[in-house]
Amino acid sequence: MFKKILIANRGEIACRVIKTARKMGIKTVAVYSEADKDAMHVEIADEAVCIGPPASKESYLVADKIIAACKQTGAEAVHPGYGFLSENEAFSKRLEEEGIIFIGPKHYSVAAMGDKIASKKLAVAAKVNVIPGYNEAIITPEEAVKIAKGIGYPVMIKASAGGGGKGLRVAFNDKECAEGFASCKHEALNAFGDDRIFMEKFIEEPRHIEIQLLGDSQGNVVYLWERECSLQRRHQKVIEEAPSPFLDDATRKAMGEQAVALAKAVKYQSAGTVEFVVGGKDKGFYFLEMNTRLQVEHPVTECITGLDLVELMIRVAAGEALPFTQHEIKREGWAMECRINAEDPFRNFLPSTGRLIKYQPPTTNMEAAAPVPAGGGVRVDTGVYEGGEISMFYDSMIAKLIVHGRDRNEAIARMREALNQFVIRGVGSNIAFQSALMKNPRFVNGNFNTGLIGEEYPKGFNAADAVHDDPLLQVAVAAALHRQSLARNAMINGQLPGHEYKPGEEFVVIIGDAHHPVTVTGEPGRWSIRNAGTTQEIVSDWQFGQLLYKGTANGQAFCMQVERVGLKYRLFHFGTQVDVLVLDGHAAEMQKLMPFKAPPDTSKFLLSPMPGLLTEIAVTAGQEVKAGETLAKIEAMKMENVLKAERDCVVDKLMAKPGESLSVDQIIIAFK
Repeated sequence: MFKKILIANRGEIACRVIKTARKMGIKTVAVYSEADKDAMHVEIADEAVCIGPPASKESYLVADKIIAACKQTGAEAVHPGYGFLSENEAFSKRLEEEGIIFIGPKHYSVAAMGDKIASKKLAVAAKVNVIPGYNEAIITPEEAVKIAKGIGYPVMIKASAGGGGKGLRVAFNDKECAEGFASCKHEALNAFGDDRIFMEKFIEEPRHIEIQLLGDSQGNVVYLWERECSLQRRHQKVIEEAPSPFLDDATRKAMGEQAVALAKAVKYQSAGTVEFVVGGKDKGFYFLEMNTRLQVEHPVTECITGLDLVELMIRVAAGEALPFTQHEIKREGWAMECRINAEDPFRNFLPSTGRLIKYQPPTTNMEAAAPVPAGGGVRVDTGVYEGGEISMFYDSMIAKLIVHGRDRNEAIARMREALNQFVIRGVGSNIAFQSALMKNPRFVNGNFNTGLIGEEYPKGFNAADAVHDDPLLQVAVAAALHRQSLARNAMINGQLPGHEYKPGEEFVVIIGDAHHPVTVTGEPGRWSIRNAGTTQEIVSDWQFGQLLYKGTANGQAFCMQVERVGLKYRLFHFGTQVDVLVLDGHAAEMQKLMPFKAPPDTSKFLLSPMPGLLTEIAVTAGQEVKAGETLAKIEAMKMENVLKAERDCVVDKLMAKPGESLSVDQIIIAFK
């Protein structure tokens, strides 16, 4: 077994690998860019080596720097995590030539499966079901349109070296095909240095289901069941679960056996995943691609099998045989994973960067490969900490929230509760969106496909789509909080004879423009709130300073995150926030008389919707612009965002320059 390994990655996956290595008694080396000098993976590793500037192409993607760090520290092997160099054939081969073990598949397997065109041909040879399409590189938009007509619309245009949703477009007609081809080619060249494009039939009402594989150097290959990954937004996975609520045992077995056949055809060693698209009506399944690495969603497989995939990858790389056969692999309960990302779902999921002012994950009771507690539990994989920075240079993931239950309904209920208790301040998060999906009837019933998010939120996700509390509960909670605050003040003032203070019982709770007169009676920990003819009994042992206000309202359990912001109470529930003001009657009447201050007019400016790098300004001063034309492009968290004109206009001044780092709402262009 290795004495020391280097993790050629960052963030939560680097921390995840370090924890397993430590459990195995293996020393670890972290590598980091200048932007990550204070990162968690640097802190918890035994050693750390700086490998360059923040940009990944100058640090995490430079093989020579990784190899130099191995030689400097004496690391015998490299775990690549996922992303960066994890599926880079040349990197794997270089390590082998340098006498360093790659904790992953052999370079020839990476080469065979890393090229989507070549992998599809191999799948055909291995008698794996494939989607009809054109498996050679397409050169021009005109050729792409001709091929698409031959296949029949809709078609999927794909970069041969693509991944993570980049270099991927769906076209329903000639115009979309020509434009999508050009976009894919440009995006693929920038992201992967390879602009080869191929095309295949787009399966309608598809489900995205993948098979987890493990192979060793002795030729053994097994499948560890499947993961359902159909909940996607812009081809990026949002929620994953295992097992799939869609598959029957016969289809599950057939998919697993085909995945194993493909892996054996390329002499696959280590953990890998074969992805299939499954028809929603006939359950026909077709090979999409093979990921020759660990997947982001691997924890859900660990939860239902009790296996540590990272440990098994390390053992296989050290030459050990798999310690089990196919029929010995168990499948217990149900697991789900939500990717908690730094993005604002109410602003079209724009990236959100900055400092984590508060970071408090829900209470956990699961770790990788630890026995699942009776009835299941909660696990959080992360690489961040309170006070740390979410950088614009890398992906937007804050954490992975994983739950396990005895069945799917219990897993959903546990995920809802865990999402509601996840405290994140300083940057935006997608918790409100994840919470809404967990309540979506189609998701709860298991009746969904990869189109669910687009179909359910055709105009994007907005405040009306979020999970909302009963307004009476919000009023009652705010009133109880305020009355408890006054009770505490009364105790303090009561220490001075002659200066006793007795709180009143009549208040007005103000939420937005709505005024709710309430009567509050009781004592700390047990309040009765009368509002509009109804009474809410709030029972809680909450103390000031706690972020989570848990208790019961008329016997029903509730949990809200609570903060005091000036005179207001800020309540968070399922990722949404509401500011509440509680006043006595006289103060409430005075508040109505306060003058209204209109927000400033920003209609004549193009503002940056997020922090990011301004890569292009597509217009010049004095230019007439039509609605829909591109104005500028901003890059953040590895994604390009195109800003377009909302109406016809004339450019007055350019207020920023390409190459400039922008802050939120910074002016880019002024219009006449």
